[in-house]
Amino acid sequence: MKRNLFSLMSLLVLASMILAACGGGQTPTQAVTEEPAAPPTEAPATQAPTEPPAAYEGMKVEAPSCDYGGGMKSIEAVDEFTVKLTLCAPDPAVPAKVAFSSLGIQPSEYLESTGGSGDLLEKPIGTGPYKLEAWERGNQIVFTRNDAYWGEPAKTPTLVFRWGSESAQRLLELQNGAVDAIDNVGPDDFGTVEGDSSLKLMPRPALNVMYIGMTNTFAPFDNELVRQAFAQAIDRQRIVDNFYPAGSEVASHFTPCSIPNGCAGESWYDFNPEAAKALLAEAGYSASNPFPSVKLSYRNVVRGYLPDPVIVAQDIQAQLKENLGVTVEINEMESGAFLDAANSGALDGMHLLGWGADFPDVVNFLDAHFSAAAFNQFGTSFDDITDNLTKGGQLAAEADREPFYAAANDAIKKHVPMIPVAHGGSAIAYKAAVEGAHASPLSTEIFAVMGIPGQDTFVWMQNAEPISLYCADETDGESLRACEQVTEPLLSYQIGGTATETGGLAESFEANDDLTEWTFHLRQGVTFHDGSALDANDVVLSYVVQWDAAHPLHKGNTGAFEYWTYLFGAFLNAPQ
Repeated sequence: MKRNLFSLMSLLVLASMILAACGGGQTPTQAVTEEPAAPPTEAPATQAPTEPPAAYEGMKVEAPSCDYGGGMKSIEAVDEFTVKLTLCAPDPAVPAKVAFSSLGIQPSEYLESTGGSGDLLEKPIGTGPYKLEAWERGNQIVFTRNDAYWGEPAKTPTLVFRWGSESAQRLLELQNGAVDAIDNVGPDDFGTVEGDSSLKLMPRPALNVMYIGMTNTFAPFDNELVRQAFAQAIDRQRIVDNFYPAGSEVASHFTPCSIPNGCAGESWYDFNPEAAKALLAEAGYSASNPFPSVKLSYRNVVRGYLPDPVIVAQDIQAQLKENLGVTVEINEMESGAFLDAANSGALDGMHLLGWGADFPDVVNFLDAHFSAAAFNQFGTSFDDITDNLTKGGQLAAEADREPFYAAANDAIKKHVPMIPVAHGGSAIAYKAAVEGAHASPLSTEIFAVMGIPGQDTFVWMQNAEPISLYCADETDGESLRACEQVTEPLLSYQIGGTATETGGLAESFEANDDLTEWTFHLRQGVTFHDGSALDANDVVLSYVVQWDAAHPLHKGNTGAFEYWTYLFGAFLNAPQ
């Protein structure tokens, strides 16, 4: 807290004036008769001088040069309510990036007090319409309305998050009235919800992808011919037809085609088991040198891109046995351990994973997986992929970007770091009485705008429990959605849409002509849930602890801070 203090000299002057006025500065003496004095004239009132408020000390962190390999040059608090990001190269996607929930702002004092971990993982302090009341591990999370919110207050005083891994269980809870909305209605239950007048189904656009990843640092997937063979040995249409809901489609590219330049370049391989067998033979496998058994790892967590993980894994196992004679061992893993292993490139064999759009730009799909900074999941990166992504990401006009993304997509098809299977349709089911109900294409539902008249609690049921609530260091949708109710980034996405708005903590922003300097002007008078005031240093530190690998607060849950590398490339001061 900043205060204006009297200087010591000012206090002494004031004290002497008070003593003089009260006669306290005289020694008692015998009374003396004097001529009456003239009435005193009233002196003008004076005020003890005060020191001017201390100048605002804005933080600034900068890279000595851009040779470290990342995209961020500096992050600066220009003044109390102005933040400037300076980049190493033009980036037209900055507004969409800074609206993402991993860049939610917390008080700098709180970040420092937690040491970058500990309470930070389970007790976020934000500026959002809800604040965390309690997290009962294994049961529920309770949020209460932030009555000091700077914007429109939440419609419902209490918000509760619950979870259940089975879609049938979630639907039963909704039908019984125990919850007010459920995520990811099961593929077979769309009709049930649509036929129930007490419920309403709200489909999400298929802005996601499910893929089969292969790590090229492990045999036999260190051989490009093997990866190309597997790409043609799996009937992806069969998977979509049998196990995905309405609105789903086979992936022709890694990125959904509704995103500009997502489907530039050649479409993916057709299903061709004979060509696949020929490629395995070319790779040196035969009856005398049979192909080894391989592992298929996954987590049993329902997603819009993967509505039934178990049965999809079993179908892939059956297809590879039928089409290539390959034995596949299914390996189900705990969600957090699976994500850690996948993202660090530690999974041998194959793995089932997917991605939902965080912001509607092709960099969110391609750079987040295939850039040099993010390629770990698939092993060793390829220059013809990474170079084209770098060049395309620095251009603002979609027509100018198109040839680079076409070349990158073609290189992904050639090298087969993964097999894109499906863009999955999904839906939310609400009670019919819910007002403000929506299904976000980005899975960023905002519950502050929802409510049922006369009801003071809104209960949401999702697929799984959050891993932590420090979303700078998480990537799972369950954690991110919980964080989005509490912490706010600089900008926001349109509720139920994909457009970027100044609905976050910045009331305006601008960029220089070459899109390397972005300046954000913060709302004034915004307070965090602990009563502290938002200022530019809160933004700077919230960013820097993610960016700077040598910062003492760069700890988090796993220390991976993966979204930072997806958004802005390599860490500053990363270990060599």
